[in-house]
Amino acid sequence: MSWWAWILMGVALLVVELAAPGGLFALFFGVGALAVGALVALGAGGPAWFQWGLFVLLSVSLLAMLRRRLRGKLGAPGLRPDVVGEVATPLDDIPAGGTGRAELRGTPWDARAEGGEPLPRGRRCRVVRVEGLTLHLRPE
Repeated sequence: MSWWAWILMGVALLVVELAAPGGLFALFFGVGALAVGALVALGAGGPAWFQWGLFVLLSVSLLAMLRRRLRGKLGAPGLRPDVVGEVATPLDDIPAGGTGRAELRGTPWDARAEGGEPLPRGRRCRVVRVEGLTLHLRPE
């Protein structure tokens, strides 16, 4: 594959990343394509099968090493440590160790009662941690 095709593919993947809401997947494949394009332009690309293998290896390695760290620094959706310590209000009666719904910042969330105490509807609770899209709550 020619160097300019790799560069175009890399730029297209970066544009896809900008258009996609917070996934941070295409970014690493775009960077991988740009790196392979640069190597091909310098004459170090080798045959097409080697270029594709290098593209996959670089992209997946970058994804595995950097995605979680980068999402944390950017405050990407799904990683919400900034709500820990805030007050949430159960929308349902949540049994001890059970799950239900709670409101935080005007938005309903899945919630789990921590600490072995049930959380009645409307009681003020503190967010002790966030796991995915589930708030872990303790009574205030």
